[in-house]
Amino acid sequence: MIKKFRVCIVLILFFFFHTNLVSSSEEDDIYKKIDIFSEVLDKINKEFVDEVNQSEAMDAAINGVLQSLDPYSAYMTPELYESMQTETSGEFGGLGIEVSMEAGVIKVITPMDDSPAAEAGVKAGDYIVRINDIQVQGKSLSEAVDIMRGPVGTDIEITIRRRGERKALIFNITREKIKVASVKSEILDNQTGYIRLTSFNENSGDQIKDKIKEFKKNEKIKNYILDLRNNPGGLLSQAIKITDFFIDSGEIVSTKSKRKYESRKFFAKQGDLIDGNTIVVLINYGSASASEIVAGALKDHKRAIIIGENSYGKGSVQSIIPLKNKGAIRLTVSKYYLPSGKSISEIGVSPDIEIAEESDDFRFNTDTDNQLQFALKLLNG
Repeated sequence: MIKKFRVCIVLILFFFFHTNLVSSSEEDDIYKKIDIFSEVLDKINKEFVDEVNQSEAMDAAINGVLQSLDPYSAYMTPELYESMQTETSGEFGGLGIEVSMEAGVIKVITPMDDSPAAEAGVKAGDYIVRINDIQVQGKSLSEAVDIMRGPVGTDIEITIRRRGERKALIFNITREKIKVASVKSEILDNQTGYIRLTSFNENSGDQIKDKIKEFKKNEKIKNYILDLRNNPGGLLSQAIKITDFFIDSGEIVSTKSKRKYESRKFFAKQGDLIDGNTIVVLINYGSASASEIVAGALKDHKRAIIIGENSYGKGSVQSIIPLKNKGAIRLTVSKYYLPSGKSISEIGVSPDIEIAEESDDFRFNTDTDNQLQFALKLLNG
């Protein structure tokens, strides 16, 4: 088994060397690593106290390579890939959280609005260390997500570590079918058009455009708030479209990838949908990816006032690439760059005015929402 695996690795590397122009010294170093890896596998087979499932060991090795690249790349076995593609149709439910992998544990990017996780008090930046009685350490992101899924109405216990809290927090949550309402809107203080965007799906831009048209019929509307807090992102095309609503010209975002022909720049078309009126954008640690593109571009163009907390820092694009074994890999294929040329990755977008959540009772668009209240006072003042 080990010899066959070693031969496969050598063949793969031969192809890699001759298509990526690896230097001879690097080639020698990689072959030495292969020898060490083969030796480790041999020691495991001979010395490890329990029987080793060779197939699972190989899956773990593949996943380890991918997860060493960044928190967003991962391997999906055929079973996990099929599970990801399956339409739930009410049969399965979840907690309503967007997650990534960091330092071997699951990190919450965003709890979705009105989701079971949000209602229970899970916050962006929390680390999930245990799911029921299962330790997360050592599990892949896909495996952990699969454990969290289950029939609607069933309970799950998650143990969380939160910065600033000495003790672990335990949440008992009932799974629900997750339905995401992308756009919500209302008029605040009789003069502010408030739009909350919770994800960037294929209809988000059109929905926002319709909401703005409705607001413009009201002559009392003087300014706008675009709320991107706890928005984990979505389609790049929608981030570009929505940013374009508020600026007349200039670059919105650029993408850079290994293949030069896939690197692109995106520019605004003429026309400001709100006619130059003041706009405030609300962000927090749960604002990621497409949210950061919109907030960052509007900040770079000095078109909006950014209020809240530093965003997540996910400035990369992932593709799902199917494999011959009917599994797949999720692989980072390009990165976003703001008009200023800055990367979002691991840095995020910093607000013009930093306002942190004041209490654990904090809920969006309620009396406890001190970030929104500050924005309204600023606009009215």
